[in-house]
Amino acid sequence: MDDSPRLGDRSLFPDLQPRAYLAHAALSPASVPVRRALIAAVTDTARRGAAYFGDSLAQRDRLRHKLSALMGAEEGEVALTMNTSQGVTDVALCLPWREGDRVLCLTGDFPANVTPWQRAAALFGLEVRFIDADLFRTDPTRAWEHFDRETAGGVRLVASSAVQFQTGFRMPLADLSGRAHARGGELFVDAIQALGGTPVDVVADGIDYLASGSHKFLMGVEGVGAVYARRELARALRPHVAGWLGHPDTFDFLSQGAGLLRYDKPLRDDALMFEQGTFNAVGCAALEASVDLLRALGVGAIHAHVNAYLDALEPGLVARGFTSVRDASTAGRSCILSARPPRGSVGAWARALAERGVVVSTPDGLLRFAPHWPNSLAEVPAVLDAVDGAAHHFDTA
Repeated sequence: MDDSPRLGDRSLFPDLQPRAYLAHAALSPASVPVRRALIAAVTDTARRGAAYFGDSLAQRDRLRHKLSALMGAEEGEVALTMNTSQGVTDVALCLPWREGDRVLCLTGDFPANVTPWQRAAALFGLEVRFIDADLFRTDPTRAWEHFDRETAGGVRLVASSAVQFQTGFRMPLADLSGRAHARGGELFVDAIQALGGTPVDVVADGIDYLASGSHKFLMGVEGVGAVYARRELARALRPHVAGWLGHPDTFDFLSQGAGLLRYDKPLRDDALMFEQGTFNAVGCAALEASVDLLRALGVGAIHAHVNAYLDALEPGLVARGFTSVRDASTAGRSCILSARPPRGSVGAWARALAERGVVVSTPDGLLRFAPHWPNSLAEVPAVLDAVDGAAHHFDTA
C-alpha cells in the first residue's frame, strides 16, 4: 500500500466503518502508518526485549524534533508527556509564583486548562479570575473590555485554549499574548483542539507555554502528549514535579560503567525537566508516524481543506434549521463546526446520525462536526442526507 497521504482520501483508513467520521475533535481513528508503527514497536520488544530501549530513545528524540517543527519551537523547548492535563499541571506547579499572583482563565474552556490553575492557586495563594471565552467570538469589543478590567492591576498568567472545544472558535492568541505581556504576564495555551489541524506558531503567536495531547488532531493514540516552555522562561521554573529522567546524562549510570550513579545532579533547565519516568514508547512511535503524515501534507493545507469541507456543510445545516456557532471570519475558524439542532437533544441527534453512518460528538449541548485531512468534500451530500434522515426520525417519533 502507498502510504502517501492525500487530502480528501481515506485509503489509509481501510477499516474505518462510518461513511463520514466527523469526530476528530474527540478521538481520531488510527491510520495504517500509525497501526503499523504500533505493531512494529510491540513486535520489536517481543523480539529484542531490553535491546529495543536504545532505539526507542532515538525515536523519542526524533519525535521531539518533529513536534517542535510543527509548532515553531526550538530544540529543547518541547518535552513529551502523557497527555494535555499532565502538561498543564506540570507548568502550573512549577511556575515561580508569588503569593497574590493573578491568573486569568476562560469560562467555557475545557477543565484541563482550569483545574490545574485552581489547584496552583490553592497551593501558592494565587488569585484566579475568569472572563467568558465566547465573548471573543460574539462580542470581541466587550471581551477585550473585560480582559482589560480583570488585568488592570497586572496579571501573572493568562490561560487559554488555542481553539474552543465547544464552538471551534480559534482564539486570537497573538493579541492575548501581546496584552498579557504588556501587563507583565505570560500566556499558556491548551492546543489539543488545534495542533495538527489548525496552524500554531509559538513564536508568531507569542506563546510562552503550551500543552497538547496526541489523540485528536495530531491523530496519534491516547497516552502521549507534549509540553512546550519558552527557553528563557524554562530556566526560571521551579521543578516541584520531577523524576529521574529530568537530569542531564540520565542514562549514563546504566550504560557507561561504574561510579556514575549520583543523586546530586541538577535538574535540566529546559522543558525536558518535565520528562519524569518511563514513557509510552509505543504511543510515541504511533505519534511520530502520524506527525510524518501531517508534515507531508502541511498543516496550512489541512486547515484550508477542512474549512472548504465545512464551508460546503454549513449552509446545508443552516437551511435545515440548525444554528451554526462557527465564526463568520476566517481568522476565527478552526477545523470544527458546532451547531444547535432545531429540535431534540444533541445526544439523540448524534445517535440518529451514527445509525446513518455519520459520527459526530456532542460537547456542552452542541453537535460538533470535526473533519480532518482524510475527509472528502464528496461526503458532504451524504452527511446532509443523514441529517435529513435523522430529522425524519424526529418528525415521526
